[in-house]
Amino acid sequence: MPSVTHPITAARPIAAPPARRWLTLAVVSVSLLVVGLDTTVLNVALPTLVGELGASTRQLQWIVDSYALMSGSLVLFCGSLADRLGRKWVFMAGLALFTGASVAAAYAGSVTALVLARGVMGVGEALIMPATLAVIGNIFPCGAERTKAIGIWSAAVGVGTVIGPMVGGWLLSHYWWGSVFLINLPIGVAGLVAAALFVPDSRAPETGRPDPAGALLSVLAVASVLWAVIEGPDRGWTSAAVLVAFAAGVLLLAAFVGWQRRAASPMLPLRIFRHRALAAGDLLVLLGAFALIGTLFVVVQYFQFVLGYSAGQTGLRLGPAALALLVAGPLAGVLVPRLGMRAVSAAGLALLGASSAVLATTETADGYGRALVAMLLLGAGAGFVITATSDAIVGSLPETDLGVGSATNSAAIQLGAATGVAVMGSLLSDRYRSGLDAIPAPVPGSLLDSAKESLGTALALAERLPGEAGTTFAKAARHAFVDGMGPAMFAGAGVTVTGVVLALLLAPTRGADPTGTTHPKDPS
Repeated sequence: MPSVTHPITAARPIAAPPARRWLTLAVVSVSLLVVGLDTTVLNVALPTLVGELGASTRQLQWIVDSYALMSGSLVLFCGSLADRLGRKWVFMAGLALFTGASVAAAYAGSVTALVLARGVMGVGEALIMPATLAVIGNIFPCGAERTKAIGIWSAAVGVGTVIGPMVGGWLLSHYWWGSVFLINLPIGVAGLVAAALFVPDSRAPETGRPDPAGALLSVLAVASVLWAVIEGPDRGWTSAAVLVAFAAGVLLLAAFVGWQRRAASPMLPLRIFRHRALAAGDLLVLLGAFALIGTLFVVVQYFQFVLGYSAGQTGLRLGPAALALLVAGPLAGVLVPRLGMRAVSAAGLALLGASSAVLATTETADGYGRALVAMLLLGAGAGFVITATSDAIVGSLPETDLGVGSATNSAAIQLGAATGVAVMGSLLSDRYRSGLDAIPAPVPGSLLDSAKESLGTALALAERLPGEAGTTFAKAARHAFVDGMGPAMFAGAGVTVTGVVLALLLAPTRGADPTGTTHPKDPS
């Protein structure tokens, strides 16, 4: 095929040949699969890090959360950079940063170094995510073809997230813990080469002057809220530090909104939220991410510590969720033009709610069969929600706002994921600790306090107890954990049921434009 140059687009989508459009989609989707994978790949490696790096429970939390904090707080700013500087180059910069930081994380010799490397990886994701969605919105025309493309894009994001524990478990069973990060190196390098060759560049036709004040306010506002959400379960939701962080986040957000209304060239034009599909899509994908990531956080522990699977076996048991998502994402891309965002997003949230309900009513004696049903529902629901909302968001945006508008989608996912882990994890932990208090423990009080940190700690302690004492305590700890899954999973079900109601009330119907007024169906 002869080489094709791709000048920066000024005002309308690139008229690239169909084959090249789908090749571009493949490049960004594979890169996104790795980014999604890294959101959860570390979960199964956390017990290993305790032994290898001597990480405490609090340090383990920040190894995971530094990634979400940096990504979530910077994504709006990075989306505006993509519109101003060029989406291809911001995507490539993010991929290069993500790949380099992955190598640093793989060879980190201390917890501090690993936390810093994970934070830089989060910055890379903040650059990658909105740029890729904006690229797709630019090269695919409106209509069914774009919806199918976004279905594939969302499947890559979701499948990467779900198979993270699977890949991590396999790597840990064959290599050292750093391999869960080093796997990003060959894919990242190949992605950079392919992006340079096949991804066209585009930017907003009218970018205006930079908005450093808006960027700073947005970063501080989102970072304050995310920090409070992350620290809430450990410090207590009513602790002074958490309440101050929440209050600071609200005040900074109010200042950001006020500034964006007055700024001549705002970083986040507030007019984009007048698009009904974008506003509803951001809200619904936030609720979907809450249920998806919160459920994965709980289920990985359930598989390993209650059902007794190894890290590799746990990954395999999550495989059906990945397969369901891989089917549901593109399928939703076919259904959205026919049924509309409202029906598909509501169906996806209902499936996520059903998955939560199955896990909420799980008993200690239940085996993998019940969890398998929950995994299939989880993957299918996530595929429907991510595709329907992402398509609605991109479809509602003019070329001028593709990058920063896509960033609102990424920010909603990050906030929903962090909140889901914090809230569902907190409810699980509270009931688990209460369950341990309620049993006649065959261990001293000081050791019981250690067992309350996690089920993994309790089981390790049980192995050191003599005879029947260890067996009895391990059984009681597992029962307390499964009992704690009830309120955690019911919280996920409640959030998704709320999402179904909001989807039916707020999301545009079939045949409606992004603001809710009807228009003829696109023939493409």
